[in-house]
Amino acid sequence: MDELDIDAVAELDLDDPVFVEGLPGVGHVGKLAVDHLLEELEGESTLVRRVYSREFPPQVTVEDGVSELTCAEIYAVSPPEGRDLLLLTGDHQAQTNDGHYVLTSAFLDIAEEFGASEAFALGGIPTGELIDEYAVVGAMTEESMREDLEEAGVEFREDEPAGGIVGVSGLLLGLGARRGFESACLMGETSGYLVDPKSARAVLEVLEEVLEIELDYETLDERAEEMEDVIGKIQEMEQQQQMDVPTDDDLRYIG
Repeated sequence: MDELDIDAVAELDLDDPVFVEGLPGVGHVGKLAVDHLLEELEGESTLVRRVYSREFPPQVTVEDGVSELTCAEIYAVSPPEGRDLLLLTGDHQAQTNDGHYVLTSAFLDIAEEFGASEAFALGGIPTGELIDEYAVVGAMTEESMREDLEEAGVEFREDEPAGGIVGVSGLLLGLGARRGFESACLMGETSGYLVDPKSARAVLEVLEEVLEIELDYETLDERAEEMEDVIGKIQEMEQQQQMDVPTDDDLRYIG
């Protein structure tokens, strides 16, 4: 296989689509968000491209005993209301720095093929602690985007995220800007420890307003409740461990 193989699965005419990326990252926020979009808009979505690369891990996925080489997929979506979309999803990112550049360039090529000139990268920003209120932090390529994003609830913070944005999400902004894409990265706050459906919902609510689409969150909320149960059990274990730590009195002995 070549360094990059792209299968043209279908060709569609889209009206000024927006390219939206959601690959695995902190809290799986971006992937959860895009997968939920695909689930909610299943009736209006069509798989248009599969992207294979030696930069992905050397493995296959298996479903009902049938294997498929690891790849990224791009779906075209024409929702009943709002903008047409190109949604990028997958189970992996590249394993090398060069690979991130190769794959991001390929994704932007595909976006351009379908007439997109605007992009949103979705991801998480770690807080290092469990949180109750989920803010969405943003980065953008054009100052002209600020007002609309702030009205949708996006916060722009000085020097945050610290260290910048890495991987495809960062390069979509950097390489996209050099191609004339107007791009933004929407990052939901998350502890960074667990898969975080609540953070994904916070990001989607911003995207819902910006792109004027309508979503239902029932299945995402169910996943959030499942994660709440997991978090509760972890907290119980931590409390029990603290109770089991011996005190000074426990350590005294007669001998």
